[in-house]
Amino acid sequence: MLSFAAVVIAAPAAEAVPATIPLTITNNSGQSGPVYIYNLGTFLATGQQGWVDGAGTFHPWPGGGDPPVPAPDASIPGPAAGQSTTIQVPKMSGRIYFSYGSKLVFRLAPGGLVQPAVQNPSDPNRDILFNWSEYTLNDDGIWINSTQVDMYSVPYAVGVRRADGSTAETGHLKPGGYSAVYAGLRAQPGGWGGLIQTRGDGTVLRALAPGYGIETGALPASVMGDFVDRVWARYRSATLTVTPFGDRPDVRYTGRVEGETFVFRNTSGGVATTFVKPDSDSVLRCYKHLDAPNDEVRGPISRTLCACFNRSTLLVNASQPDPDAGAFYADAVTNHFSRIIHAQMVDGKAYGFPFDDVGHHESLVHDGNPQSASLILDPLS
Repeated sequence: MLSFAAVVIAAPAAEAVPATIPLTITNNSGQSGPVYIYNLGTFLATGQQGWVDGAGTFHPWPGGGDPPVPAPDASIPGPAAGQSTTIQVPKMSGRIYFSYGSKLVFRLAPGGLVQPAVQNPSDPNRDILFNWSEYTLNDDGIWINSTQVDMYSVPYAVGVRRADGSTAETGHLKPGGYSAVYAGLRAQPGGWGGLIQTRGDGTVLRALAPGYGIETGALPASVMGDFVDRVWARYRSATLTVTPFGDRPDVRYTGRVEGETFVFRNTSGGVATTFVKPDSDSVLRCYKHLDAPNDEVRGPISRTLCACFNRSTLLVNASQPDPDAGAFYADAVTNHFSRIIHAQMVDGKAYGFPFDDVGHHESLVHDGNPQSASLILDPLS
């Protein structure tokens, strides 16, 4: 899921962004086996989907099949432990995958690439240790993130070097943070430890995001239900104010529960949009009953609601989004997956759910005139 690509805000480029920029992968993981790199996505000049080799050349995918057929081997040899490898990244919106020890399995269906879906126990990548970063490089610069929207797995950070020589990085865990996340999930009552997937030899591979936990039965389908019920009860008699754009404070919506529907009105009193009571899956994945179309009204309101449901701030602040990260995840019913991950990040930033960028709490770096980018594979400790 390209969780940030749909909400990228263009910034003026100081100079023309070149056709490709270097991205350096540094292997600080401490793992002794081979690393494989993949750069997959949409080539912005043509809209084609495909893969990129280490020199930055784009290759469109060939046609797929039903059942899906093997994709061309798009792997790039990654750096050995303690070493670095530099690749060229063209203007694309996509993912940079990296795997330890084994190559990933990609297949092509008639509709395009079939990406790993490890919530499916029969996925061929289920027992491979891997992760990915999402990025967009275009004429307005680069956006590159460290994401946990689909799963938490082997740690890494991303960075950018600016024209003035300075660098920005995000995604680093605190010392011991990698293992601490798994320990925190195991210690959290209510089934959260069931999100963790291990290999037959006992190797911990990842923790599924809670929406996938509901899908697979690892997490109870009602895990957020009590909080949703309390929110619905409160706003039958109270008013929620949503100001979805930080740079447009005059755009405000007020909401109250009328019957069983949360009704939001604009400043003129007209109905802007409505929401039925969301189930836990809608909350944790920010879709379905909390769908967020790319528009100027429902989408921004829904994004805000999704963020404050996951952060459990709706009962402590009737003006959203809440700027105080210290108040996040304080309710007993909350997105504990996101809570635990944020607590272990050096800068507190993470993509613990799809709209964790509301209020800029996401692990994302951007520059309008990038000189280079970086992906740092951190220790599994």
